[in-house]
Amino acid sequence: MVAAEPIRTRIVNALTVDVEDYFQVSAFAPHIGRDEWDRIPVRVEQNVELILAMLAEHGVHATFFTLGWVAERCPGLVRRIADAGHEVASHGYAHHRASELAPGEFRDDIGRAKAVLEDATGARVLGYRAPSFSISGRNDWAFECIAEAGYRYSSSIYPIKHDHYGMPSAPRFPHRPHPDLLELPVTTTRMLGHNLPAGGGGYFRLMPYPVSRWFIRRVNNIDGQPAIFYFHPWEVDPGQPRVHGIGAKTRFRHYLNLKQTEQRLRRLLADFRWDRVDRVFLERRG
Repeated sequence: MVAAEPIRTRIVNALTVDVEDYFQVSAFAPHIGRDEWDRIPVRVEQNVELILAMLAEHGVHATFFTLGWVAERCPGLVRRIADAGHEVASHGYAHHRASELAPGEFRDDIGRAKAVLEDATGARVLGYRAPSFSISGRNDWAFECIAEAGYRYSSSIYPIKHDHYGMPSAPRFPHRPHPDLLELPVTTTRMLGHNLPAGGGGYFRLMPYPVSRWFIRRVNNIDGQPAIFYFHPWEVDPGQPRVHGIGAKTRFRHYLNLKQTEQRLRRLLADFRWDRVDRVFLERRG
């Protein structure tokens, strides 16, 4: 069944990269404090360079949701991303979950990140993605803050049930939680009354590649919608230092199949058509 279903080749999907280093993931926050980040050698630059080369090889452009912290320390990298024709968008400044911040703190974080990224690229930043998809019905005030900060779109909701994030009751496709803001949820496929994760991340490493391919084909062919897929630079870095003291679940989720990720991404780039978020979703809406 997986191999027989055709791809609707006219649909262009949105490829996204959440630009953060391995030690900045939310699951490691209890073990690595932000005050330690400056003392840890960064690996994000070499990993993004690998991704840029891979995308160039396949003729694909993507959206890079980039931490302001990374942009301050690697401004040349952010410029290279933009110069290669990719969209630079915001992942906040210091990878604080939106659910952990008061409204004023959240405004400061997303405003600072936007300014740093725009200084690095000389171009307006239109998009924002909350770390760990940390906007839900409990902090939907964040959408007004994002719109007021000058962003045109957000991709901060994953409509699934997960122990760290997720808003399964949210719309699966683009909608406006605020009159001036378009929300672009990460892709799910609907089966047996449940939303199943089809948009990448750890699920892409957990599931065999044909399952992810089939899920995206379903969204293209049955829903007639572009998919939004995401991954991280540290997921193509099997040689990254191991963090000690983390629990078994965190260890499994973070390190599972890192050696296979690059090859799976290459198959994904070949199997579907991809482009930047702004061109897939904003240009067609005017």
